[in-house]
Amino acid sequence: MVQFRELDVRQILRDGGMPFQLIMDTFASLDPDEGLKLRAIFEPVPLIRQLERRGYSHVVKRLADDDWEIDFVPNKLIRRSEAAIAATEVVWPDPVWNLDLTDLPPPEPMERILSRLETMEDGEVLFALLNREPVFLFNELKTRGHEWIGNFDSSGKTYRIMIRTSARGQDDAGV
Repeated sequence: MVQFRELDVRQILRDGGMPFQLIMDTFASLDPDEGLKLRAIFEPVPLIRQLERRGYSHVVKRLADDDWEIDFVPNKLIRRSEAAIAATEVVWPDPVWNLDLTDLPPPEPMERILSRLETMEDGEVLFALLNREPVFLFNELKTRGHEWIGNFDSSGKTYRIMIRTSARGQDDAGV
């Protein structure tokens, strides 16, 4: 079971501070079997990318417009930990749709995913395989209020993403 250390940098960010060094120092002090639960006022995409290159997977949760929770877990623990897999299954239902979009050039994978999400019910999950990290898709999912988790497979060549639909996001999309 992964143990999480918590770090809340929301007030530092609100005060105009730059918590990057604090965050990196915290990562450096983690035990090998520890993850980090980071609280921020926005989704720190550049930080997430840097930590992915250092061997961390992540789960992003948008709790409010200015309240984000990002759980970082060392990849080696995800591969070993059946408890982590069981925890994911409890939180995320089985996907209703499974899409292999690895052979498609951009922006077709993003278009197909967004099109499919429009037909899905609130709370349903879509799973997709992609040939790259869908950076532009993340902004669309955020705008529409959907939740997602994703990472590269062990080969580092295929990006896996699960997306849970949100009625709030679908209602707001036309506003």
